[in-house]
Amino acid sequence: MKKELHTPLCEGDIRELKLGEVVYLSGEIYTMRDKAHQRLLDYLRAGRHGDIPIPVPVPASEEHGAVIYHCGPLAVGREIIAAGPTTSARMDAVTPAVIEAFHIRAIIGKGGMGEATREVMRKYGCVYLAMTGGAAVLAATRIKEVISLYWADLGMAEAVWHLRVEDFGPLVVGIDARGDSLYEVGII
Repeated sequence: MKKELHTPLCEGDIRELKLGEVVYLSGEIYTMRDKAHQRLLDYLRAGRHGDIPIPVPVPASEEHGAVIYHCGPLAVGREIIAAGPTTSARMDAVTPAVIEAFHIRAIIGKGGMGEATREVMRKYGCVYLAMTGGAAVLAATRIKEVISLYWADLGMAEAVWHLRVEDFGPLVVGIDARGDSLYEVGII
């Protein structure tokens, strides 16, 4: 049985997800890799909120949050032809600060994330959704629109792509909002 979620994601829905559950997402997501995570935090510290491509939470909206996809899409113009996950552990040093500052509700990627990230996921209500590596073309078929492209100066793979997706998945809850990890028990 598949679980269907629509963005922006509600903290209550995220906290109900179970480790190993299969999820499909519809709505808006944002791709980010190493350089974009760092710039996001740099702009936040500098007070450049208007230059930040993902929603900056305000107290009334903190329950809902965005989805980050660890991905560097391959595109021809604005058509994405491949959008496979990249290794999430590369972003471990900055991900806890991003989750905390932006109330991120889900991260999509491959390979899992470390203990510090899992702790922040538990505290703020965020999950890690694992996507199968090598499924880049399949993932691209679930992208229905490129809404915007931000920070193109970082290069195609490092830029932030704001996407609208439908039935994006299958995604497996690899780390739940309790901080439990399939990677720790050796299932994935």
